[in-house]
Amino acid sequence: MFKMVIFDLDGTLLNTLEDLADAGNYALKRFGFPTHAIDKYRYFVGNGIPKLIERIVPENCENEAQIEVYEAFCSYYELHMNDNTRPYDGVIEMLESLKRKNIISIVVTNKADDFAGIIVKKYFGSLIEKTYGSIEGYPKKPDPYWVNKAIEDFGFDISEIVYVGDSGVDMQTAVNSGLYSCGVTWGFRDKEELIANGAEIICSDCNELKKIIIGL
Repeated sequence: MFKMVIFDLDGTLLNTLEDLADAGNYALKRFGFPTHAIDKYRYFVGNGIPKLIERIVPENCENEAQIEVYEAFCSYYELHMNDNTRPYDGVIEMLESLKRKNIISIVVTNKADDFAGIIVKKYFGSLIEKTYGSIEGYPKKPDPYWVNKAIEDFGFDISEIVYVGDSGVDMQTAVNSGLYSCGVTWGFRDKEELIANGAEIICSDCNELKKIIIGL
């Protein structure tokens, strides 16, 4: 049985895709840029908002325009981040089971720290012990900085921790941190991407994931 689980957020615990896409398309429309289908945002997200903006604006978009789109995105998302966002099926029940077993659940995400803290508290309350979001000036995943900080803060050995995520970035983060890596297929990316980036095991639903964490 693991003693701590480090979860990714978007695409792992929460389906945030529609709200992220709406914010992106709102910002693009505001400045006259072409928008994108919601499903395409599966491949735009994962590396933080600045990278998301870089991916959705037209090629060769000037830096000043990217900053304006970024600011419009953040303003819109702050007001609408919970319009369509929901926990994936079984997530709440899984987190409750882990808590009953005294297994600590935390979040390490490339989502901006302010947004991450608000959204985790709203949907998960005390089920998540701590959230580490993206802060300007600090490395983002797949750099292991925030995972290593979490390991230091909680004091567990890496053999007692499992990292759970839905993307190649997440699996790379686990590898870079020396953690056991579990990829989930209900999120934004596919099984092939997870395996190619170092997933040691793949889960297709929360019951399966819970059994792996608890050790049944």
